[in-house]
Amino acid sequence: MDRQIPVYPEIPLPYFFKNPDKSSYQISPDGKHLSFLGPYHNRMNVFVQNLDTGMVERVTSETARDIAGYCWKGNQRIIYRKDFKGDENFHVVAVESNGQNLRDLTPFPGVRAEIYDDLEDQENEMIIGLNQRNPQVFDVYRLNVATGELIMAAANPGNIEGWLTDHQGRVRVAIAFEGTDNILLYRETEAMPFRPIVTTSFRVTMNPLFFTFDDRNVYAASNMGRDKTAIVELDMARGEEKALIFQEPEVDVESLHYSQKRKVLTYIDYMTWKTKYKFLDPYTEQIFTKIRRYLPSDEVALVDHSKNEDFYIVRHYSDRSRGCYYLYDAVCDRLSKLAEISPWLPEKLMCEMKPIVYTSRDGLLIHGYVTLPRGMGTKNLPVVVNPHGGPWARDVWGFDAEAQFLANRGFAVLQMNFRGSTGYGRNFWQASFKEWGRRMQDDITDGVKWLIKEGIANPRRIAIYGGSYGGYATLAGLTFTPELYACGVDYCGVANLFTFMKTIPPYWKPTLERFYVMVGNPEEDIGLLRAASPVFHVDQIKVPVFVAQGAQDPRVNINESNQIVEALKRRGVNVEYMVKENEGHGFHNEENRIAFYKAMEDFLKRNLGEN
Repeated sequence: MDRQIPVYPEIPLPYFFKNPDKSSYQISPDGKHLSFLGPYHNRMNVFVQNLDTGMVERVTSETARDIAGYCWKGNQRIIYRKDFKGDENFHVVAVESNGQNLRDLTPFPGVRAEIYDDLEDQENEMIIGLNQRNPQVFDVYRLNVATGELIMAAANPGNIEGWLTDHQGRVRVAIAFEGTDNILLYRETEAMPFRPIVTTSFRVTMNPLFFTFDDRNVYAASNMGRDKTAIVELDMARGEEKALIFQEPEVDVESLHYSQKRKVLTYIDYMTWKTKYKFLDPYTEQIFTKIRRYLPSDEVALVDHSKNEDFYIVRHYSDRSRGCYYLYDAVCDRLSKLAEISPWLPEKLMCEMKPIVYTSRDGLLIHGYVTLPRGMGTKNLPVVVNPHGGPWARDVWGFDAEAQFLANRGFAVLQMNFRGSTGYGRNFWQASFKEWGRRMQDDITDGVKWLIKEGIANPRRIAIYGGSYGGYATLAGLTFTPELYACGVDYCGVANLFTFMKTIPPYWKPTLERFYVMVGNPEEDIGLLRAASPVFHVDQIKVPVFVAQGAQDPRVNINESNQIVEALKRRGVNVEYMVKENEGHGFHNEENRIAFYKAMEDFLKRNLGEN
């Protein structure tokens, strides 16, 4: 007989999902103040600490939703982003670092603001994008953060999906689309018109990162002429690859860092089964090496630094801990602990996130992770299969609150990077095209069967749970392989590919032709999309389902969840439905997160309990 769940200390559910006391540390450009996010009325707000006096002051007072992100603008001002009930129409808000003179800089209802360049060397200006003139595309504006004045820097003709500034803040590169082609546009000065320099299929990555320090060429992540994305230098006058900076034969490399002060490339980070680094600058490597003397185990990340590069914010973490933030004084070679992110979670009771590899039925290598519960052995375990969202994203190694919570409750957790997951090259990504509910789902199924074959999973006690595309994969798994699962949890997942494509955000619509290539055209691929839409096949679902949805979701409209719930109820299937009126794509407010996971825990224990 299987053991009861759990067999070791059960950690209170809120400990996994409540807001941290302090997170997202940054340092002011002059190195005199620290900032961090901390809770105020259960919402994450910005706090500022004076490093000389130690005094801490809360500078924002948002009570509806967590701040979505923030940065320093000079030494006296904080810029942050907020949306409303999860609608993802973010506003840019400024506040002085003492909490005075708070101002919404983009107070336009139903308009989304993007920050393109914070112009760290210019005290009062930023480059932002707004879809105010046309909800489907973003124009570029120079924003005066002191006065709120907006001056258009580049009007979008209707086919630009990205912009890049040079080191002087001039808008000189644009990424356009024409059908399913991408066009890289360039101009020598802002007074000149853009001209096309590279045209590729959207299947080819050509992502400009930033200009060379003389503002003549551009560093880019590119897989032109190769399968794996590499870091290259583009000759902008000729539209050709001038130099290969770095490539890794097994995975994509897409990030590059530099020193604004010293005008040198510093390092590259990329993901195999965990993060790896390639240092390009002796000073940065020396800083990293000195910090490693203090923190020799687990992972170290350089999060932020002062403008003079004499102070660094460091995060130390692992798969069993969200970790700690530290302040490193590079002049004195001194490391000071700032805060533990979740000190109430005992690392010794967390579980190892182990990398795995298995082969799909058609021969692809599928990489993933398994988290096994402590104290229950490694065989015949209840399992929660957790496909990621996106789907063009990937799972990574590190602390995963969901996986740790489920493991603490006695469940093994399987996460896999099915075909289409990013980071594994162009061919692996393209293998997902028009394979929703088909080979993409087979990769998930093959992972479950691998767990069973290895003896890890009890085949009668397997659940599937996911959010967004993972919610779709949950419904598809319950529909197309009903014999595998005892129950499923669908978190803001797609149920009907026809209605899903009609309700996407307006700024996704210009690239809908690509979506038709990747998923299917609702007019030309009717049979394909109908076959892949779980809502049309609910007669195959025999086991209990729990559905959760944000009412304001701009990506996966609530109608997706309504459809599947209504269809299941008509069939007499046991379905539970949780809707949060003040949420969008996923639950971000602390009380809603905790309510969701409590309901999920109860659901899983009822349906995956003892054999």
